[in-house]
Amino acid sequence: MLKFSIKTHRKDAIYSKPHLFLLNKGMNSGKPQKEPFTNSFVILFENESDFDLINLTAFALWKTKFWHPFLCGSVIPFLRLKDIRKEFETKVNQEIKDHQEHLKNMETLKLLEQSEKRFLENLNLINDLRRVILYRYCNR
Repeated sequence: MLKFSIKTHRKDAIYSKPHLFLLNKGMNSGKPQKEPFTNSFVILFENESDFDLINLTAFALWKTKFWHPFLCGSVIPFLRLKDIRKEFETKVNQEIKDHQEHLKNMETLKLLEQSEKRFLENLNLINDLRRVILYRYCNR
């Protein structure tokens, strides 16, 4: 069983255990990141392996806009801590039941991320070459 706790992040708080921050305000609410946001919740883990398993779940929930139905507020939408705790724990328990599929999906996503990184690097190189050719053309 994975052990984690979700709390509201306080400015200048230092966490000794592995942790993950979730944005709690705006249309990107639920976005996971290793660095703290100004308005965020923090998920504290008992060990690093728990972090690896839950990080993908948090990313998937954010990317699929899972948190949008839970947003409150008319001007600046925000997530409530009780909603995050309840729904996040439910989804993590679901992932534990499908552990083998979860591991397979995690590997596939890592490969896709590497491919995307290579693609972006190639695109940047193409843009640099285009700029060099145009610069040489204009400076004759």
